[in-house]
Amino acid sequence: MRLSPNAEVVASVVAYSFCSGSLVLVNKLCLHYLPYPSIVVTIQLWAALLFIQLGHAFNLMEVDPIIMRFVKPYLLYTVAFSLGVYCNMKSLSLSNVETIIVFRALAPLLVSILDAVFLGREWPSLRSWGALSVIALGALGYAMTDEQFQSQGLQAYFWPTLYLFVISFEMAYGKKIISGVDMKTLSGPVLYTNLLGWPPMLAFAAMGGEYERLKNDVSTRVMNGEEHLFPPIGILLLCLGCVVGTGIGYSGWFCRSKVSAASYTLIGVINKCLTVLVNLLIWDQHASVDGILSLSLCLAGGVFYKQAPMKKVDHDHTDTEDSGTPSKGKTDGGVEIGTTPLLQSPVQSRPNRGINV
Repeated sequence: MRLSPNAEVVASVVAYSFCSGSLVLVNKLCLHYLPYPSIVVTIQLWAALLFIQLGHAFNLMEVDPIIMRFVKPYLLYTVAFSLGVYCNMKSLSLSNVETIIVFRALAPLLVSILDAVFLGREWPSLRSWGALSVIALGALGYAMTDEQFQSQGLQAYFWPTLYLFVISFEMAYGKKIISGVDMKTLSGPVLYTNLLGWPPMLAFAAMGGEYERLKNDVSTRVMNGEEHLFPPIGILLLCLGCVVGTGIGYSGWFCRSKVSAASYTLIGVINKCLTVLVNLLIWDQHASVDGILSLSLCLAGGVFYKQAPMKKVDHDHTDTEDSGTPSKGKTDGGVEIGTTPLLQSPVQSRPNRGINV
């Protein structure tokens, strides 16, 4: 049964939100038992590739073939993704989780500009600019209460700032790919990004000394006569992460095809903000009360953001990308994050995209 356009939007947002929030928690727990982040991510990418190949081999799903003219745009996306992962890892080594989330909260502001300049959307409305300004204000409030900012100054925010610019480019370019590269199935983007993404992850593992650390940990367990080379709970969490990681690959590209780049970025921000609550319950290192309140202000700003419609064109053609907003007449269609108008704007997309797997 084919979902209606509105139902596809809701399904994509819910699926992406669930997978995104779950993967953050699962990976955080997994790295507690298996402290090899790049190796863990690589295994998750391999698991998604295995899922695609098995599904295709048993005729359970259609998969776009590997075509060289499609490799180039996805290769550039993979470079941006890999650089974003590296910046994120460096940021986490110098700052706490909340710092990364706050800088990620600034990304919708930059992506909204890229949306208008390069992706054919109107500039955000005053309401949306106000919402994005509230997010920026919350980020500034957090920075003023962060002990690392007070003790290290701008040095503590070099890598988070670089991460902000890289992730903004990645979000905008990812939308350009899903709109411009003629993939027939949703498995296509997942196949290309995971296939191109695992070699950089192995390089990051070498740069971070993960292979040597893994070798030493295994040797220590063997010498101590331990029954398991790896903690069973860690292996279980790794397997769970592979399942959720595959899910976020599909749900992420599905959601990206249904909303604007800025809205997709903002959905990710809201998901990351909610993980702070879990972080407070599980881990010792967290922000102050004032910092959490500032972060909540970022979340409140996200609630009032409204997706900008596509720019109007001169002919009678109805623009069908993302918002489904006609080129004449209605000028403020689109998805609102956290408000009921999400259900009021039909979304149409290229045939089969997001339906076939």
